[in-house]
Amino acid sequence: MTARITIGNDASGKPVEFDIEELLATRLLVQGNSGSGKSHLLRRLLEESARMVQQVVIDPEGDFVTLAEPFGHIVIDGAAYSPAEIEALARRIREHRASVVLALEGLEVEQQIRCAAQFLTALFDAPREHWFPALVVVDEAQMFAPAVAGEIAEDTRRMTLSAMTNLMCRGRKRGLAGIVATQRLAKLAKNVAAEASNFLMGRTFLDIDMVRAADLLGMERRQAERIRELERGHFLALGPAITRLPVAVKIGPVQSGLKARAEGLMAMPETAPADMEALLTRDLASEVAKAPPPAPPPPRWEDVEDSIAHAEERQVEAPRAPVDTSAVAQQIDTIIATLAAEEGIAFQSASAQYQTFLSRCRRERIIGPMPDMGTFRRRFAMAGAGLDLLDADLRERIMQLARGVEDDLLAPFLVLAKTASGGEADVDEDELGRAYGTSSPGRIRRLLDHLERQGLIVLREDFGGGRSVMVPGLEVSATPAE
Repeated sequence: MTARITIGNDASGKPVEFDIEELLATRLLVQGNSGSGKSHLLRRLLEESARMVQQVVIDPEGDFVTLAEPFGHIVIDGAAYSPAEIEALARRIREHRASVVLALEGLEVEQQIRCAAQFLTALFDAPREHWFPALVVVDEAQMFAPAVAGEIAEDTRRMTLSAMTNLMCRGRKRGLAGIVATQRLAKLAKNVAAEASNFLMGRTFLDIDMVRAADLLGMERRQAERIRELERGHFLALGPAITRLPVAVKIGPVQSGLKARAEGLMAMPETAPADMEALLTRDLASEVAKAPPPAPPPPRWEDVEDSIAHAEERQVEAPRAPVDTSAVAQQIDTIIATLAAEEGIAFQSASAQYQTFLSRCRRERIIGPMPDMGTFRRRFAMAGAGLDLLDADLRERIMQLARGVEDDLLAPFLVLAKTASGGEADVDEDELGRAYGTSSPGRIRRLLDHLERQGLIVLREDFGGGRSVMVPGLEVSATPAE
């Protein structure tokens, strides 16, 4: 396997390559103002080397979580774990050589910095037998290695500077190759920037940043103006892993990431101010309470049983004896209900839950095709919410309301619907967090906001901070009897 990747092309169209083995030993610094294409460059580098080397991405804005599906990176939500859990995760990442994205967008700035610092320190302090080579990408590095004290607490600044200095100065012997990207070199601590031997300098406008970039590239200061004239996605490259002489490179295309938004000006609407105000405020309350749009109904229990029966007929050309599908369906129901009641199972990923379910079925010697993952997730969500305790009519109404809900949100929505089935009710955050698989109050808050924006629920919050929920479509049955 070659250790070289193509990062883009020079002015003549010749490919510009990166030597990944050399990069592991010499580290990389990327600079560019907002909009210069830093994230695009980092994504290109990560995508092209994903099959070669372990990758760890510190992502304060959630830009790189889209690497998960096409390249198998594990996304870790920093807001969902305690400091001790973050450190334990870092140790396991080094042990198992997992490529991960530490997503920090759910945290406040100082919490992001502390979380990243503890994570990097734990990576650095891993046992010697786990010192496998890994690229450690830190986006917006000026946050985590500030040149001067800012508004964050001094102990936080010392913690993060120590972690970043260890990564860039001492990480090479432990297999860690730091790749730091910053908007401004002047904002980045000099002892962190000085340890990089490879540079990719994008467009920047301030004189102090242009001069520092020119010095790092070995250019004369009168040539620094060239950096101001770079187009978006164009960088000046230099370093032992790239080229021995400065070269202008246009970064190549990427496979993952959000679609680019259309840029440029559009004509402003000519609506009169009074009419615009009416458009914004008319029927606002009714829109909030509006029921979700219709969607295909979920599979019924009878359909699941029938599907199992027909699937078994298709698999066996000449069945020797009729199969009691009702007994099979009952066994599957029991296993799903038992699984949903277990502590900790809701905090596992959907794929892990499904694998546990299949293992239980094999252990019980259940013969026949199993429900697919989508069917299992819906039945698991129904069992976890306790819908079997409701009467059939109410259960059917709740499932009709839930038919357009995404699979990831189905379990918490069913918990809210069951809670609100008797009228407006207080939000039980513990039960909701268990259904959603999180212990983070921030994630629960964002979940409720998202469900309300979708028109699935209506929230009420009193002055004391207490919250209650109402589910549109259950109002009639929720009216208390006189």
